[in-house]
Amino acid sequence: MTDTEIKKGLAGVVVDTTAISKVNPESNSLLYRGYPVQELAASQPFEAVAYLLWHGELPTAAQLASFEAMERSLRPLDPRTFALLDAIPSDAHPMDIVRTVVSQLGTFDETLHRPGGWTDRELDLGRSAYLFAQLPTIVAAVQRRRRGQEPIPPRDDLDYARNFLWMTFGELPSDAAVDVFRVSMVLYAEHSFNASTFTARVIASTTSDLYSAVVGAIGALKGPLHGGANEAVMHIFDEIGSADAVGAWLDRALAEKRKIMGFGHRVYKHGDSRVPTMDRALRVLLDESGDTGLAGLYETLEREFVARKGIYPNLDYPSGPAYRLLGFDTEIFTPLFIAARVTGWTAHVMEQAASNALIRPLSAYDGVDERHVPGV
Repeated sequence: MTDTEIKKGLAGVVVDTTAISKVNPESNSLLYRGYPVQELAASQPFEAVAYLLWHGELPTAAQLASFEAMERSLRPLDPRTFALLDAIPSDAHPMDIVRTVVSQLGTFDETLHRPGGWTDRELDLGRSAYLFAQLPTIVAAVQRRRRGQEPIPPRDDLDYARNFLWMTFGELPSDAAVDVFRVSMVLYAEHSFNASTFTARVIASTTSDLYSAVVGAIGALKGPLHGGANEAVMHIFDEIGSADAVGAWLDRALAEKRKIMGFGHRVYKHGDSRVPTMDRALRVLLDESGDTGLAGLYETLEREFVARKGIYPNLDYPSGPAYRLLGFDTEIFTPLFIAARVTGWTAHVMEQAASNALIRPLSAYDGVDERHVPGV
């Protein structure tokens, strides 16, 4: 054994600096490039937030118009991507499908093979915009394919959020639905050195390419202790069934020492600062739908769990019900997280490349001592 202090999960370890985001301990606000995320969610299109994360400043009107035009031109899928989607089993998990398709997108990029092309910032900005534009088309096609429906081509006359919902459901959404979806994308876009972002930075630190870093991040996001939590929240809701069953279900779950997904966060000590904004957005949909059963279950589980454990909801708790009310399949929730977080991942990949050091931590060995093969 060793006397070395082990920081399991790298808890409390500061491994690098970043200018992309932080949680301000004084206000408990998540800041993107210094802006409180709740202010961005209240005022900015998702395209402007993506631009902010990549460039460090909010775009001017002219810059935003130029970026929006570029993003809309990059939305259609390559025929080879449709062929790949057709080749993947229809019952595969959507996270596996999206991970595979993003890997394929990297094979289309001939600039990767130029000298220095893997880590060129201007090229990486273009790749980031390409993934940002492609992922809604991919995710929408995956949900429709699950339902036996034909994919719907993107429209270049609709903004990001409205087009995403159009491609998924085949009808123009209400303004309220668009705004709730936009808010969720802004809130999920970035969160410092979380597990998937750190995975992307580790891969980028080897001077691998941006697509590889994003594919690795998707793999990390799939886990229910990270991005898969919003999906797990709805599985819990389905298991409980109704508000009047919460007490008995919670008694059993706590006795079995189950982890209740959607509650708690390693960074926030006084509750996830994103939750009030997403909660308000969810309540718009609950009021619009008149779904009192879901509202009652949502409110009762939160109240009971907080009362018993003193642990507050994280962003996944209100976003899961919101995505269900918008019409998304539960298994699509984490791919929606990908579509949002690709902005933060790619910002971190470019930041890592700009001041790179190979990320290679040490370990403390606790296996058997040196021994030898008999007779050697």
